[in-house]
Amino acid sequence: MNDNKLIAEFMGAEKTHIQSVGDIYCPVPSKSGSEYADKLQYHNSWDWLMPVAQKCRLDSRCEYDDDDFWNNIHWALEECNLDSTYKAVVEFIKQYNDGR
Repeated sequence: MNDNKLIAEFMGAEKTHIQSVGDIYCPVPSKSGSEYADKLQYHNSWDWLMPVAQKCRLDSRCEYDDDDFWNNIHWALEECNLDSTYKAVVEFIKQYNDGR
């Protein structure tokens, strides 16, 4: 679930502001965000993961030069493989957070 929290933070949630509303993730004020971490569904829902992939695309450098981490997402999406896409998104975010 740590990877789901990593994704939620990348999407704009603060550590204490992660909550699930229906099938949609949204950051909202909360005293204890960790109680909602198990409700994050990035790892098993295209509806949750695709906005993240779109943000990765917008934040990637692929328009200017090769971006291996975006390319991994691109190929996983082309294969329509949710698990591979999720893993590629997590790696992209880790590299993005490290400043590449």
